[in-house]
Amino acid sequence: MKPLLATALLGLTLLSSSGLLAKETAPPATPTLKMATTTSTENSGLLQDILPKFEADTGYKVQVIAVGSGKALKMGEDGDVDVVLSHAPAAEKEFIAKGFGDKRYPVMYNDFILLGSAADPASIKGSTNAPEALGKIASKAATFISRGDDSGTHKKELKLWESAQLKPAGAWYREAGDGMEKVIQMAGELDAYTLADRGTWLSVAGKSPLKILYEGDKELFNPYGIMAVSQTRYPDINHAGAQALIDWITSPTGQQAIGDFKINGTMLFTPDADKSPAAAEEKTPEPAPTTAQ
Repeated sequence: MKPLLATALLGLTLLSSSGLLAKETAPPATPTLKMATTTSTENSGLLQDILPKFEADTGYKVQVIAVGSGKALKMGEDGDVDVVLSHAPAAEKEFIAKGFGDKRYPVMYNDFILLGSAADPASIKGSTNAPEALGKIASKAATFISRGDDSGTHKKELKLWESAQLKPAGAWYREAGDGMEKVIQMAGELDAYTLADRGTWLSVAGKSPLKILYEGDKELFNPYGIMAVSQTRYPDINHAGAQALIDWITSPTGQQAIGDFKINGTMLFTPDADKSPAAAEEKTPEPAPTTAQ
């Protein structure tokens, strides 16, 4: 082989091995992806941690709209977003049944907790279950701050009151109509009780006077699901981007990113994607073991 040809071939080999000659992945045709999601995924810091990894892997740019789960699902129903990540299983199932979304994919879970002042005026610590704890709060007319915003947390709270066979009303029961972080702050200022998701709580616990007073009831299980908005109903949505996010967040890479997200060494969300044919069915595994504060 002639020296000049050998040198050229060597150069091509080096370029190829370095990846410089590798074909670049074509950017998405529609790179902007709109996602409506619950405030807990935003307030906890999860999305700020994992979405840049998705964007780097795929070329998509996600516009996050953080509202309560009810509002997030309504945005999906109206075709205002491409994908919805929420934690309201019953409402999500209805969303799919009515044809607003293609399929619900489990993503992760944590649990809800009852917070209050260390004084615990209603003595809910040591309650047998969550409805009993709420019953004690109502019987003492102890101040309770409700999300009051049709969020996944608010829906869970209302279901717990129903299980307790109570309809909360009166000066002691206050509906904030705001996100979880603001409600926790309000409850702290008023020495009140509130129901919170553990993810948001862990992200703000260091600056709140509240304590975890009740946890561990299986009724407090808090699963999150992701759904692409129906392209049949809304042909102009970014369905390819929505599916790309679903595929990534339920993949081993995305699931590891969720599991790796921690605050002070504590995992905020437990990855729970299921690739089996039964993945679309609602699951109710037991909540992860927790430790009272």
